[in-house]
Amino acid sequence: MVLKFQADRLFTGNTLLDDAVLITGPEGIVQDIVPAAEAGEDIRRYTGTITPGHINCHCHLELSHMKGVIPEGTGLPRFIGAVMKAPVFTQSQKLQAMDAAANEMYEAGIHAVGDISNHILSLQSKTRSPIRWHNFLEISNLDDNKAPLKLAAFDALQQEFREHFPSTVLSPHAIYSVSPETFRLINRHTAGQTITIHNQECPAEDELFKYGTGDFLPFYRSIGRSTLPVTVSGKSSLQTWLPWFNEGQTIVLVHNTCTSEEDLVFALDYAAASGLKLYFCLCPGANMYIEQEMPPVALLMKHNCNIVLGTDSYASNRQLSITAEAALLKQQFPGIPDATLLRWMTTNGAQALGLDPQSGNFTKGTRPGVVWVEADFTASHRLI
Repeated sequence: MVLKFQADRLFTGNTLLDDAVLITGPEGIVQDIVPAAEAGEDIRRYTGTITPGHINCHCHLELSHMKGVIPEGTGLPRFIGAVMKAPVFTQSQKLQAMDAAANEMYEAGIHAVGDISNHILSLQSKTRSPIRWHNFLEISNLDDNKAPLKLAAFDALQQEFREHFPSTVLSPHAIYSVSPETFRLINRHTAGQTITIHNQECPAEDELFKYGTGDFLPFYRSIGRSTLPVTVSGKSSLQTWLPWFNEGQTIVLVHNTCTSEEDLVFALDYAAASGLKLYFCLCPGANMYIEQEMPPVALLMKHNCNIVLGTDSYASNRQLSITAEAALLKQQFPGIPDATLLRWMTTNGAQALGLDPQSGNFTKGTRPGVVWVEADFTASHRLI
């Protein structure tokens, strides 16, 4: 069935067009983009913008059952402690929450998700969902001597995921939860792959590795830990962990709330010299929920960083909409051009997860999904 879509603007994945009509064929395959005067009859018209399906580069579907459980504004160390001490939920409750969250994302126009997984349970929801899933199997391990066993366990988990989702890779959680040997093994296991890591989400993370002080120390004590997983380096956390990677990975750095210009210069220079590609994932809703701070968007744009968007989880956000994340950025940083925001929502995310050219743009012959974004990014709706 041929369908025709027109809105005030049409975003191709790279460019905003006025007075243009998107034409799709069977199964939503893109046939053409033509001027409205040449599109003929039966055009479906909307206010706002027609876009390709959105790409959520950071989510934790497994935490969907924790919606509203953890109070806002705790700061990251206390937030992590609250997650670890959360009420017990049944497997049925978790699956029901994951199914609902996945459906919510799909109906809001999310085409693909880079999702953090720690267990096998989310696989059940994902196989029922039409969303494309790039699974990051997230490894936390504080002790070098346990690293081989931890990697072996996650290798087995990866094999189970890959039976359904070939796009499944191992990834470190964060520098404060991963030992040096674990980093080294992950580096070797992920050559040439797209991985992710939580980076500089709060000031305490940098303080820990610069000075060995700060709010993470009470957290370690609360779990019976008297030593740090990584020795104090005198450098920021980003400058401490990034040199462990040198195998041509694409790395999605998530949050980056406290990343400085010095960090960016270091990271971009190191990546260029080491054959890495870096994407900086912004999750402003979660940043405000946990730390009540926004990432340094102007600084990232100044250095031409590859920027993508994520929602994080229902443990740390009120919603799971990439459009809502873009709206928050537009509110806080009104100077960002709409075309730039839309590129972060679509094309950049598809490239970060290795999904292009099938996702994130209206190239002929592709099936990226069609989404209606209401004016001023107030809401979004899947059309096909």
